Amino acid sequence: MKIIKQNKLWYYLRNYAIVFLGKQGGYQQRMATLKAEMSEEQLAALEARVTYYCKLSAPVVLSGEKHIRDLRSPKSPKAYYFDTYRYARYFDENNAIDFVFGDVIHTPERASLVKSRPIGDGNENSVLLKLDEPRHYIRIVGDQPFRQKKNLLIGRGAIYQQHRFDFYDKYFGHQLCDLGSVGKKGIGKAEWEKSKMGLKEHLDYKFVLSLQGNDVATNLKWIMSSNSVAVMPKPTIETWFMEGTLVGGVHYIEIAPDYSNLEAQLEYYIAHPEACEAIIKNAQQHTAAFWNKKTEELCHLMVLERYFSKTNS
Repeated sequence: MKIIKQNKLWYYLRNYAIVFLGKQGGYQQRMATLKAEMSEEQLAALEARVTYYCKLSAPVVLSGEKHIRDLRSPKSPKAYYFDTYRYARYFDENNAIDFVFGDVIHTPERASLVKSRPIGDGNENSVLLKLDEPRHYIRIVGDQPFRQKKNLLIGRGAIYQQHRFDFYDKYFGHQLCDLGSVGKKGIGKAEWEKSKMGLKEHLDYKFVLSLQGNDVATNLKWIMSSNSVAVMPKPTIETWFMEGTLVGGVHYIEIAPDYSNLEAQLEYYIAHPEACEAIIKNAQQHTAAFWNKKTEELCHLMVLERYFSKTNS
């Protein structure tokens, strides 16, 4: 089994080099080069994603306080600046740009580039990019078969939010769960504290708990690329991963917002491994769209082209 993730040292070295080299320009030429390598089916899929990420339909006014060139002076969180500038450098560096970096669970007043947004209508001002990529986009390849894993739900995480506290308070010590809080205590109980577990250890279990944190659940991407199944309530926040398109019972095992049906859901899926294997297949098909570097680059350029066409006209 392989765990594919970006090396942080290489990530920062590469991105500081990009910032040092500065403006690239020629986004149209770069897009044409990438499109020439894509099939009609791939391009149609990208068009659908672009429409999903950037819902702006009419010209809008930005604050005028920030421009692409300002991304060359990365502040904390630096990864957000790097991940935006990597693609924005192909456009005119004098283009106005608004962004809200960090864990965003609200819709900005002005059209802004964000990592996360609320799912649903009325979020047009939140334009999604694939931000904080090293932390969020981890891929599992060659995982062991589902049926060889333990019939348990594994959960390890920091308890800083009330909804996470409520889950642990209800199910810590349950016979179908192996739960533990890790890291700083947060608002958890002392008896919940356990040592951290590596990714490979998590994947010895058929079911992996995926609860939202400050915004989305960070572990959802690697769970859905593995041969384990994510267990979670219907998400309320989404990112570039398009969590809003995921369907309970199709891409993950859905539990009630108050977690009341967890035991019944686990018992059902333990008794129906074929249903789990169908979920795993669908989940891996969903994640496949996010690992191709060239289609991801083109998708970002297409999103930014639409964003700048609506905000710098």
